[in-house]
Amino acid sequence: MRPWPAPRWARPALPLVAGALPVLAFPEPALWWLAYVALVPWLLLLRAAPSGRAAAFAGWLGGTGFMLAMHHWLMPSLHVFILLLAALLGLLWLPWGWLVHRLLAGTPGGGRLAAAVVLIPSGWLLAELVRSWEYLGGPWGLLGASQWDVRPALRLASVGGVWLVSFLVVAVNTVAAALLAVPRARRVAVVSLVSVAVLTGAVWLWAPRPEPAGSTRIAVVQIGETQSRQERFERGEELTRQLAGRHPDLVVWGESSVGYDLGSHPALVRRLAALSRLTDAPLLVNVDSRRADRPGIYKSSILVDEHGLTGQRYDKMRLVPFGEYVPARSLLGWATSVGRAADEDRRRGQEPVVMRADGLRFGPLVCFETAFPDMSRHLAADGAQILVAQSSTSTFQHTWAPEQHATLGALRAAESGRPMVHATLTGVSALYGPDGERAGAPMGTETSAARLTEVPMATGTTLYVRLGDWTVWLALSSLAAYGAVEGVRAVRGRGADSRLRSGGQGGRGKGRAEFSSTVPARR
Repeated sequence: MRPWPAPRWARPALPLVAGALPVLAFPEPALWWLAYVALVPWLLLLRAAPSGRAAAFAGWLGGTGFMLAMHHWLMPSLHVFILLLAALLGLLWLPWGWLVHRLLAGTPGGGRLAAAVVLIPSGWLLAELVRSWEYLGGPWGLLGASQWDVRPALRLASVGGVWLVSFLVVAVNTVAAALLAVPRARRVAVVSLVSVAVLTGAVWLWAPRPEPAGSTRIAVVQIGETQSRQERFERGEELTRQLAGRHPDLVVWGESSVGYDLGSHPALVRRLAALSRLTDAPLLVNVDSRRADRPGIYKSSILVDEHGLTGQRYDKMRLVPFGEYVPARSLLGWATSVGRAADEDRRRGQEPVVMRADGLRFGPLVCFETAFPDMSRHLAADGAQILVAQSSTSTFQHTWAPEQHATLGALRAAESGRPMVHATLTGVSALYGPDGERAGAPMGTETSAARLTEVPMATGTTLYVRLGDWTVWLALSSLAAYGAVEGVRAVRGRGADSRLRSGGQGGRGKGRAEFSSTVPARR
């Protein structure tokens, strides 16, 4: 295999840049169509690598570039630590690089290319699955999430979650790379591409759709940038009063909208209850404070009605690494000295909660939790009629993060078949119907307002809620089967090689014939 067509000193930069390219498909560039070819340069580099080891190294570099570009807005908070974090997460693409080279290098025949269209996306999903573990940073920037505004992709998400969308996007990239680099296998590539199109069309036609079930009126109070927790509370009051006489069914404030423990501040509870009476609606506020009834700081969604605290509370379960706690603080605590990592770890909630208010059942999520498909799926399965996320990206106000975060609501709505409210402290706030399409206009980061939106409701259960992460398990099964086949081939190859050596000089020709008949050629 010829080395990459670049000077030796420049070769490490090629996979770094190629790995970063898919990020342009996400907001704010939002070039969603680019996702279907953005991996092609990286795939071609891996294919042309001089060895499997070099391809694995290029897979790591590309993964590092992807992670660094996807999380570049964390640089002001983590500084140099973001480089280490990206390099560690980039290791997840090291085996993927080897796999791509193994399947696409040389002149693969139709059988090997057909396997590549399944196994290369499966390997990508394995990397996405592992990094989705909350302690490794969570599933921010899953490739399928770039398709949040594409209706066929949202329909696919209702069947197999964002995982199915990621799988098909990588499959299309694999086919595109094969069409460019392997002329003899173009027939298989075209058949694979048509199969993807037929599968998408079949899902569009036959997958269960949410059944319309009226609507509900949700008011989002986006407080905007303020200087203190007292100003936040007062601005929230001021905006909520504007909803008097407009008859919302639920009023939602953003994350950290209340900076006081309500259990030890009865005067604030009375002020919130007065707002509930004024608007004739319950208020879902979010408290970021040290609790009086137990040790530690919690982020909590708390429901208040006209009588005060309802007793319904959800404590955030999945925390942001470094932002809300420092993993292995005894080892990584130095991160607090070079960035804005949490000086004290927040405490975790123990279980999800479905709240009830005037007949409306809704499942609260807090900030980062909207990135996890399983959380909204479980809330829908537990009877939530609507998903309500309270968020704040105020630290990253003038970056790509607020828009990217808001778009996750579209995927969670489509996956669960339930409308979703993404209410933020400082923007971007957005609402989505049960099919993932926008309900009303979003509120950008420059907005401080209270906005009432008629949100469509739905009944029924999506296939993703019923079946869960079947796409991931199918991908893992495919990789396991491939590993077993490769293992059998390796054992047979060693056996043939042993017979070749034991044949001695007199049996040299016979041993060579046995070896060639035992080990099938790569096709």
